[in-house]
Amino acid sequence: MTAATTSDLTSLSAQQLSQQISAKKLSPVDVVDAFLKRIEAKEPKLQAFVDVYRDDARLAAEAAHKAIRSGHAIGPLHGVPIALKDLIDIEGKICTGGCGAWRNRVATQTSTLARHLIAQGMIVLGKTHTVQFAMGGWGTNTQFGTPWNPWDARTKRTPGGSSSGSGVAVAAALAPWAIGSDTGGSVRLPASWCGLTGLKTTVGRISTYGVLPLSTTLDTLGPMCRSVEDAALLYAAMPSADPNDPRTLQVPSDDPLAQLKRGVRGLRFAAMPDSERQHATAEVLAAYDKSLEVLRGLGAEIVPINLPFAFNDLTRAVGRIISPEAYAVLHDLVDNDSIPLDEDVRPRVIVGKKTFAHEYVAALRLREELKQKFAQAMAGIDAFLTPTTGTVAIPVEEADQNGTPAHFTRFGNFLELCGLALPNGQSAAGLPTSLQIICRGYDEAMALRIGWAFQNATDWHLRRPPEN
Repeated sequence: MTAATTSDLTSLSAQQLSQQISAKKLSPVDVVDAFLKRIEAKEPKLQAFVDVYRDDARLAAEAAHKAIRSGHAIGPLHGVPIALKDLIDIEGKICTGGCGAWRNRVATQTSTLARHLIAQGMIVLGKTHTVQFAMGGWGTNTQFGTPWNPWDARTKRTPGGSSSGSGVAVAAALAPWAIGSDTGGSVRLPASWCGLTGLKTTVGRISTYGVLPLSTTLDTLGPMCRSVEDAALLYAAMPSADPNDPRTLQVPSDDPLAQLKRGVRGLRFAAMPDSERQHATAEVLAAYDKSLEVLRGLGAEIVPINLPFAFNDLTRAVGRIISPEAYAVLHDLVDNDSIPLDEDVRPRVIVGKKTFAHEYVAALRLREELKQKFAQAMAGIDAFLTPTTGTVAIPVEEADQNGTPAHFTRFGNFLELCGLALPNGQSAAGLPTSLQIICRGYDEAMALRIGWAFQNATDWHLRRPPEN
């Protein structure tokens, strides 16, 4: 295969790969080889992957090729590659959670999600880097290395976290799509800074069994893709009722593909209050305001909303849930000073040790109270629109490890909502900005519908980082 052909294959969307593989116009062997060659060429700088399953991926591709050619295709995703965040167990494979102390931790089970995707014929290329324990929004990891955001070839900028490797892998065309997790913004933040479409699903929509936990109350999994269409396709393949995760057994059904292209005419969207605009830069706000105009031009109504909270309040409240729950899982590691950990992350977990029980319970009670009040504020409104991040990606050395870039994302986790991040502009330096579409819990189909309409009217999602 020529270099040009390899480049052509890795530039195809996941949907295009699915269609051409199913139609026998492409072989999964050629597709997997193209991505593996690109990973080999780009990885020394980008550091998106913690492990690449070269031999296994090639074997799976050969099996898929034979099955499809012989009329034994499993389904439309058979033979399509994917990358998984290094929190997701696959039996017999190392899963580190970004922690050096777990470099040799071999999974004894396969997560429900991985088993579900593999059963549909998808081919796992490897595991992608994560912030240690998935606890951080900047995307940094002092033990395993910080993935390089491909949108700036000269300055190492924040890739976003905690699903940093998944974001970089998809943005740099090392994988057509990937799975991330989102507890406070960890799908949406890297989607924002890496110019991707990322879907934060509602708690219980996708089983987290076999996924290293951070906060059992807030942890969710979601697709990270180049477009809404790809995100809808992957999301549709992810949900499953799982007795090992009882929360999934009471979730309403969802078919995002059925209403994906219905448009937004007649829908009502809430714009964020003026008081929250101070938390975003002028370039981010300009892109946000233009996005509202695009949606208004498509027939949607933009309306104000009276929020029963400030975003900062819920950012802190999320921390009062995440830290105690993380400490409950990780206390043996963080309390042992002889075990080397990422010293930016250890203090975040230790906060949970210092959180009083009444503070934790109060945060859970506040959550239930504000869920009801937010539902009342959203009466007659189909979605709430904000920027995803307040800035474009910043130089890694400027990241304040005592702070968080999740100002606009954490409230969605706290209130058990779903949210879609998608590219909506570029800064003067050519770095992507992002629009966040927040919808009611279990209304992922609406978020994707709105996102599809926006992307059908714009081309920001088609822009790619410069090759270097």
